[in-house]
Amino acid sequence: MVSSDSFVLTIGGILLIGLITSTIAKRTVLPRITLLLLFGILIGPEALNLIPHLFTSHFDLIADMTLLMVGFLIGSKLTKEHLQETASQVLAISIIAALATTLIVALGLYACGVSVQLSIILGCIAAATAPAAILDLVMENGPESRFGRLLIAIVALDDVWALLLFAIGLAIVSGMQNGTLEWTSLLHAGREIGGALVVGLLIGLPAAYLTGRINPGEPGITEALGVVFVCGGIAIFFGFSHLIATMVMGAVIANLAKHHDYPFHAIENIEWPFMVTFFVLAGASLELSTLQNIGAIGLLYIGLRAFGKYSGAWLAGKLSHAPQATQNWMGLALLPQAGVAIGMALVASNALPEQRQLLLSLVISTTVIFELIGPVLTQIAIRKGQN
Repeated sequence: MVSSDSFVLTIGGILLIGLITSTIAKRTVLPRITLLLLFGILIGPEALNLIPHLFTSHFDLIADMTLLMVGFLIGSKLTKEHLQETASQVLAISIIAALATTLIVALGLYACGVSVQLSIILGCIAAATAPAAILDLVMENGPESRFGRLLIAIVALDDVWALLLFAIGLAIVSGMQNGTLEWTSLLHAGREIGGALVVGLLIGLPAAYLTGRINPGEPGITEALGVVFVCGGIAIFFGFSHLIATMVMGAVIANLAKHHDYPFHAIENIEWPFMVTFFVLAGASLELSTLQNIGAIGLLYIGLRAFGKYSGAWLAGKLSHAPQATQNWMGLALLPQAGVAIGMALVASNALPEQRQLLLSLVISTTVIFELIGPVLTQIAIRKGQN
């Protein structure tokens, strides 16, 4: 049991850390996300061990609540006005960057002696990014810039392509194991994505017309959190992607709620405390001991993934006639990677039981690096991309 005083003290301390972090970030080259993660490591079990177990044991709940708001805010940026000039670039960059990363990582690892099954799985996992981290970096450095809006739109589709690629890769690997292709994983991914689309539409359509009526033009915080958590809760209950569900709902409301001055602006006012708690606890949950298991394969994976994201985004930018700044910097902005990759690795480890330990150690250790260094590179890319 955790006493109420330590519980309240921990919450207050974490929120004040967020305030201090934002202040430090304005005076250094480090983004506040990286600083929050570092603070989390410092006060977590790996160092001072100041965070009660109650918080770290409920990290998944906090992560889900945060990602629901992140999904909605990303979706609310996908308005017709914002996408009119960039729709072709969004589709081209998101698809080609995901495919290029998967192919480059898979072929590169296989060419260096990694088994074909493990190479395919790692290639698919490499396509995933970190929407929460990237959204916060855009909001911190250039929310109204063309590059920032384009980056958010691309990230909105990243999870969709990553899920599909992972499902196909898992089906191929399962087929190699037993001699027959098993497409159940692809059907599962289709159900997860399709179900999320349906839930987002079913909640978003009535919400677009019913919300914002009590205080004309501006939905209150109660309405905002209510529809976001109901949408996400239904998606989680049925096993759909709650991130995609709230993203779809956000896009529907943003495009159809003409009586809103700005759909659910209240979410932005409360999102930051959740983000602070999320990233501090994420830092506290990082197991730095896994870094000793990274080895040559891990370093190769990091290099191949970085090259795949950069070259894929650069090629897509060329083909879609994107501005030069987008071609040069979008790939770098897509490097952060977080919990989605670990979730994929856990699922894939069941299909590759004999390589379970290597797969999990590799993905967890490289995710730690991408989670700490990725935001720094994304911040550089956002600032350069605006010039």
